[in-house]
Amino acid sequence: MFQTTIQVETHGEGEIVNLTPRVQQAVDESGVREGLANVFVAGSTAAVTTIEYEPGVLSDLRRALSVIAPADIPYAHDAAWGDGNGRSHVRAAIVGPSLSVPVIGGRLACGTWQQIVLLELDVRQSRKRSVYITVQG
Repeated sequence: MFQTTIQVETHGEGEIVNLTPRVQQAVDESGVREGLANVFVAGSTAAVTTIEYEPGVLSDLRRALSVIAPADIPYAHDAAWGDGNGRSHVRAAIVGPSLSVPVIGGRLACGTWQQIVLLELDVRQSRKRSVYITVQG
């Protein structure tokens, strides 16, 4: 088993960061040829998923999340804590903090256009996110 942590600087709600090259680098460093790569972001206002990393679909994803958990409705979390990021927590919980990707022949088994991404969902201007990558084989 191989594990590494990467730091990702984000610059506000709605940013989508392509992690694929860094995850593949971890697979390369691990020496694993057949197995799984797990990617996990620490924190309850960010998420990890896969998507085609192109402007249109990234915009569509942002819009879909804003429909699922809109900014203009009251959240009990905001009333309790006053930090205004209730929607961020809801969006992150729906998408989830982690995913696993098969490793085949030393390469991530992503589809042709499929990329592993970090979704920054918090309302703060910038964050430093810890992303844990575990490769097993």
